[in-house]
Amino acid sequence: MAQSARVAVIGAGVAGLAAARELHREGHHVVVLEKRHSLGGTWLYDSRVDSDPLSLDPARDVVGTSLYHSLRTNLPRQLMGFLDYPFAKRPHEDQRTFPGHEEVLRFLNEFADEFRLRELIRFCTEVVRVERAERRNDAWVVESRNHGSDSAVVVREVYDAVVVCNGHFTEPQLAEVPGIEKWCEYQIHSHNYCTPKSFMGQVVVLIGLGPSAFDISREVATVAKEVHITTRAPNVTVGKSDNHENIWLHKMIEFVYEDGKVVFQDGSSVHADTIFYCTGYKYHFPFIETNGIVTIDDDNRVGPLYKHVFPPHLAPWLSFIGMPKQDTPFLTTELQSKWLAHVLSGKVLLPTEEEMMSDVENYYHHMEETGVPKSFTHVLPPNEIEYRNWLLAQVEMPPLKEWRGRMYRECVKFAKAKLDGYRDQWDDDYWDAVIASQEVNHLANGQDVGVAEDVA
Repeated sequence: MAQSARVAVIGAGVAGLAAARELHREGHHVVVLEKRHSLGGTWLYDSRVDSDPLSLDPARDVVGTSLYHSLRTNLPRQLMGFLDYPFAKRPHEDQRTFPGHEEVLRFLNEFADEFRLRELIRFCTEVVRVERAERRNDAWVVESRNHGSDSAVVVREVYDAVVVCNGHFTEPQLAEVPGIEKWCEYQIHSHNYCTPKSFMGQVVVLIGLGPSAFDISREVATVAKEVHITTRAPNVTVGKSDNHENIWLHKMIEFVYEDGKVVFQDGSSVHADTIFYCTGYKYHFPFIETNGIVTIDDDNRVGPLYKHVFPPHLAPWLSFIGMPKQDTPFLTTELQSKWLAHVLSGKVLLPTEEEMMSDVENYYHHMEETGVPKSFTHVLPPNEIEYRNWLLAQVEMPPLKEWRGRMYRECVKFAKAKLDGYRDQWDDDYWDAVIASQEVNHLANGQDVGVAEDVA
C-alpha cells in the first residue's frame, strides 16, 4: 500500500508547481509556502528592484525576480511545457515561438488552475527556518511568517518531508574586478535591471557573455553612448561589433581606477559611467539548517546531492527540485518531481546511503578527471538526455522522443551564433514537421500514447 506524507514545498515557481502536482497526484498532503503574493517564481515580473543595485547588503529590500521588462524565453515553447500539458499557442495571446515572460506566467497560472494547485499554496508566507526535529530525518520543523498579518509572528509546523524549490535566480554572483574597491561610479547586477532608460548617454562596461548579457547589451546600446562587453571566454574576437556601431567586445578587465578608467586585458581602455554585471547567480538557502550535512561551497556546488535531488544522509525527507542549470527546466523539474513523489510513497526505493554517496563521489571524480570545473556541478549538458531518461526509467515511463534533445541542441547552437533577432529566425515549419513525423512513427509502432507519454 502506498504511503502518504505531509510535505512542505518551499516556493511556487516552476519547480514548486511541478513538485506540488506530482506529490498531490501520489496522494501526499502538500502545503506550498510562497513568499510573494502570487505564483510564478522568477516569471512573476516586478518593476521594483533591490534597494542595493549589487544586492550585496544583507539588510536590503529584496525583490524576488530577475526579469527585465523586455525578456523573452531563450527556448522555444515546445521545450517549455510539461509532458501532458504543452505550452501551446492560445488565440489572442502571444503567438511567438519564443514568447515574452507575460505569456509564460499566463501558462503557469493556467497549469496551476488546471490541476487545482492554487488551493495548496499559502501566499505571502516566508520560510525563515527549516531543521530536523530532534535529529529525526522524517520530521522537519518549518518556521514561517505571513506578510499579510503581523510579520513578527512566526508559525512553527512539523512536516514529514521538505522539498526546496526556491529557485536560483535571486542571489547575484559578482565577478572579481581588480581595483573595484576604489571605483566611484555606478555598479549594477542584471538582477536589478528592468529597462535601459537610466543608461541614456552613458559609457557602460558589461561583464558577461551569456544569454542575459547578449539581450541586455543590445537593449542598453539603444540609449547608451557606448557598450563595452568584457568576458573571460578564451576565443573572443576583440573589436567593434559587426552589427552595432556602439558595441565593442574585449577580454576581461585588467584593472579599474577611481576616476572611472577601465583597462582591459587586451590593452584597450575606456572611461566608464557604469560597470554592469551579467555574471549569473549563486544557490542560496539561508533558511535551511542541516548542521553542515548539506553545504554550498565557493564554487557554487551544493552537496552532496544524489542525482541533484537527495542529500544521501537525509533522503528522502529533504530534497531539492530544480537545481540543474542550462537545461529545459519545466521538463526536468517535472521528472525530478515524479521520482520524488514515487520515492516518498514507497513505490520506488532509493539506494542505500552508502551507495548514494558513492555515486556522488564518482560523479565528482569524473568531473575532475575530465577537467570540468566545480562550478559546473549542476550543469546538465552534455548529459541532459541521459539524465532525463534515467529519471523516467525510475518511474517506469518510456524515454523521451528524439526530437526534444535534437531541438534543444539546435536551439543552443542557434543562440550561441549571437545573431540579433535570432528568436524570430527559428524555422517553425521545419520543427513542426519533425515533431509530427515522430508522432506518426510512434503510433505506427503500436506504442501507447497516454497521459504518461511525451505527446507535446
